Amino acid sequence: MIVGILKEIKTEENRVCMTPAGAEVMCNNGHQVLVETGAGIGSGFSDADYLAAGASIAADNKEVFAKAEMLMHVKEPQPSEYPLIRPGQIFFTYFHFAASAELTRAMLKSKAVCIAYETITQPDGSLPLLTPMSEVAGRMAAQEGAKYLERSQGGRGILMGGVPGVAPATVLVLGGGVVGTHAAQMACGLGAKVYLLDMNLDRLRHLAVVMPKNCFPMMSSPATVRDLVQEADVVIGAVLLHGAKAPKLVTREMLKTMKKGAVLVDVAIDQGGCFETSKATTHKDPIYEVDGIVHYCVANMPGAVPLTSTMALTNATLPYALSIASRGWKAVAKSHVGIRAGFNVVEGTVCYKGVAEAFDMDYVPVEELVKVEP
Repeated sequence: MIVGILKEIKTEENRVCMTPAGAEVMCNNGHQVLVETGAGIGSGFSDADYLAAGASIAADNKEVFAKAEMLMHVKEPQPSEYPLIRPGQIFFTYFHFAASAELTRAMLKSKAVCIAYETITQPDGSLPLLTPMSEVAGRMAAQEGAKYLERSQGGRGILMGGVPGVAPATVLVLGGGVVGTHAAQMACGLGAKVYLLDMNLDRLRHLAVVMPKNCFPMMSSPATVRDLVQEADVVIGAVLLHGAKAPKLVTREMLKTMKKGAVLVDVAIDQGGCFETSKATTHKDPIYEVDGIVHYCVANMPGAVPLTSTMALTNATLPYALSIASRGWKAVAKSHVGIRAGFNVVEGTVCYKGVAEAFDMDYVPVEELVKVEP
C-alpha cells in the first residue's frame, strides 16, 4: 500500500505523524511511504532522513493526496485539504469529530474511510494511541499552569512549589485518567498541593496508593468542584468521554468565586473543553482572561515539544498503521476489535455512536458495513 505522510498545516503544529525510523519499518514490510517535502522539519527530521529510510519525497500535499491509498496526519484535516480527499481513501489521524460538526460533515461528504487514533481501544478499555499524547499534554499542563501563575504572565504571582515558610500553590486536577495522573505527578513534583478528582472509586483507591503524599485523590461531584475551585490557584481540565464532547465541569458562575489571577488549563479542548468559558487557542496566542481568570486552551499542546511527541506517537501508531496497510481496512475492521473501534466515518456513514449523538446524525455500526459475524 502507498502510505502518505502529510505535513501539518494547523497553526503552530510542528509534529509529524511518523519518524524516519517508522517509515523504514513500513518500507521493510513492503509498503511505499510517500512523505510531503518538509513534513519532518519541525520535529528535527529532514527529507534526506526519510530518503535514507527508503521513503519517497512528494513535492507538495496535492501529490500525496493524489497517490496515497492511506493518508496519515497528526491533527485533523484542515478545510484547505477537504477537496483533496478521495472517496474510499483511508485517513488515519486524530479526528476528534465530536468537537466539530464542520469536520464531520466534510468527511462524510468526502466518502473517505476515517480511522481515528483517539478511539482505537485495547481489550482493557484503554486508548493506546491517545495515551502517549495524553502523557505529554498532562505533563505540559502542570508546566503551563506554573508558568502562567507568574505575575508577568497575568497570574497571581505564585511559585508552584512555594519556598520554606511560604505555602505552595493549590492545583485542582479534574479527571484521574492518563492526562490527569501525569498532570498531578508533575504538579506534585514541583511541590504543589494537588487535589485529583475522579468518579471511579476503584481508580481513586489505586491513585491513593501510587501518588505522592502531596496528592489528595477525591471523589468528584459538582459540589466538590464548586468548593475546590475557590481554593485552587490552577485548575487542570483532564476529562475525556471516548469520542464524545467533554462535559462542562467549571461554569461561568464558578469563575466569579475563584481567586483573581488563577489559571485554567483545559486539556479537553480538543473535545470541546470542560470549562464553560473555554475556547481553543494556539501556541502563538495561548491565553485569554475571563473575569480575571487566565485561560490556557491550546488545542495541540504536544505540538510545542514536537521531537518528544513525534517519537512517542510513532511508537504507538506504527503497529496499527502497519496492520491497516498490510491487510486493508475491511479485513482489519472484521478481525481486529481494537482498530474496529477507531472507525468513525466510513464512506459517507457515521460509524461511531458518540459522534452521531453529538450532531443528531444517523449511526450505523461498522460491523454492519463489513458484515462482521456475531
